[in-house]
Amino acid sequence: MAAFAGLANPGPARAASPAERTRTVEYFPGPGAEPRQVTVPVAAPAAGSAARGPLAPAGTGPQVRPLQHTGPVSGRLDLVVTGDGYTADEQDEFAADAEEKLDAVFGVEPYRSYRGLFNIWLVNAVSRVSGVSGDPTADDVKDTALGSSFFCDGLERLLCVDTDAVTRYAALAPDADIVFVVAHSAKYGGAGYSATDLPPAAPFHGVATMSSGNERSYLIGAHELGHSIGGLADEYQYPGYGAYPYAEEPAAANLTLHRDPDRAKWHRWAGVQDPTGSVVGTYEGGGYYETGIHRPTGTSLMRSLESTEFNVVGREAMIDGFYADADALTSSVPTGRPVRANRPITVRLAPLTGLADLRLTWYVDGRRIPWAAGARSVTPHALGVRGHDHRVTATVTDRTTALRDPAARDRAANSLTWAVR
Repeated sequence: MAAFAGLANPGPARAASPAERTRTVEYFPGPGAEPRQVTVPVAAPAAGSAARGPLAPAGTGPQVRPLQHTGPVSGRLDLVVTGDGYTADEQDEFAADAEEKLDAVFGVEPYRSYRGLFNIWLVNAVSRVSGVSGDPTADDVKDTALGSSFFCDGLERLLCVDTDAVTRYAALAPDADIVFVVAHSAKYGGAGYSATDLPPAAPFHGVATMSSGNERSYLIGAHELGHSIGGLADEYQYPGYGAYPYAEEPAAANLTLHRDPDRAKWHRWAGVQDPTGSVVGTYEGGGYYETGIHRPTGTSLMRSLESTEFNVVGREAMIDGFYADADALTSSVPTGRPVRANRPITVRLAPLTGLADLRLTWYVDGRRIPWAAGARSVTPHALGVRGHDHRVTATVTDRTTALRDPAARDRAANSLTWAVR
């Protein structure tokens, strides 16, 4: 899965001394504002947090809870959600806040249709005090498990965390592809950390922070997953930033050098009425630059949090990204050793809805068995296997109309094969 996408120059940032360690984060100035890329110092933990050590006080109960388990970690996107600024007595409140934020994120397409490709884990992070630093004012410092703090580098709405602490807590989950940090605060704010700006020990692809009590902070998480899962670039621009300075076509699916929609990488969508409200074409400006670069629609969730929708190009990239790290078809019957002809082979399809359109097909030695289409459990014998040295294959394909790129459609399929003895 791709790391949080960005272009070569992350945009205006404050200067740092040569010895100062910095990281680039995405900053969200307000609920309806365009995000910004900023460079901030990797500061020491906030006052009092040197004692952050233990992951949780003894007797606080299980540290990891599965909120949603749809399949094996090897075949799923594993999203870990941990809270900060919740005391031992507030862990149930954290769980309720996390569920509320997740339900909002998964109300956005294509997350809604493809939620079944995710496992979701809640990790308790017990803080000594309730709330987080910078709420309500910059001089309000709290010792919390993850060091969450508004006014990061003087920017009130920038909600930074101690990424080393986040890495330790996320490691408690069975697996972690993406991490959300829900800060115990009603104040609007958040941040997005790319994989390159996380500790070397971090096995996941990005971290998004958001406040628990603001009804629009969920869009921060939805936007950041656009980077980490879909490899999408930011579609906003900075006034005065000028022309795109590179000759190479951007790698991201939602930016192009071409003004002609028929030459854009999303040419298959050209002229389509988009859920964001505009017609898919080429709109100048994006990737932080004002000219010489084009995006697919007038606005989208990757341009402004005023929009609550991905455009169809973003949706396609997201679904392609889901399948890069998750499989719609899984089975508890191992494929690594032969099965007997009378052994039932049972498969499971991810519980997808809406945009998804899964089709299950069975094959024997590459020959399709029409009557078995859609069957979740078969025996090789019933499929017509007689004797030894045969192979049974189950294949699922997603025929969603949200994918128009033939290569993406090919990737939206997976197969499992068993040798029959």
